[in-house]
Amino acid sequence: MRKLLFQSLFRGPFTEAAPSPDEAAVAELATAVGHAARRRLGRSLSIREVDAGSCNGCELEIHALNNAYYDVERFGLRFVASPRHADVLMVTGPVTRNMRDALERTYQATPNPKWVVAIGDCARDGGCFAGSYAVVGGVCEVIPVDLHISGCPPTPTAMLQGLLALLERVDAKAVAT
Repeated sequence: MRKLLFQSLFRGPFTEAAPSPDEAAVAELATAVGHAARRRLGRSLSIREVDAGSCNGCELEIHALNNAYYDVERFGLRFVASPRHADVLMVTGPVTRNMRDALERTYQATPNPKWVVAIGDCARDGGCFAGSYAVVGGVCEVIPVDLHISGCPPTPTAMLQGLLALLERVDAKAVAT
């Protein structure tokens, strides 16, 4: 036992170091999302996160958007506590039966223009929880979805890219009409 303890003290970790993300690329992406929101809405983009029954993997990545590394609020993206103040509903997880009504009420309380973003594979089609007696299905089974961001869980960078694509698509539609 002592030998094993000493070996573990002097041996390095078995894991590899995480690749260093390009901070300039993340800042550029977040700035583009902020500019697109201001161009489309005339103000910052307000996001309401709704957990419809997830395992919290996607929530951890969404919360990472507010941490010191990403700090998206400095680029004009902010998370709000009420759907009445939101432009975007970010919904995570498969919709469980007990969250169906709450999700519908949240969608109805969000003022127009509003967009729904389904975050993660579970929000798309129920993921590994599909077919469970407690799960209704993906978010699109309950409310209309404008964008799906796949991944289990998707990275914060993928979420920023998705929001930018959503705003640019909406902006292109507004110009076309």
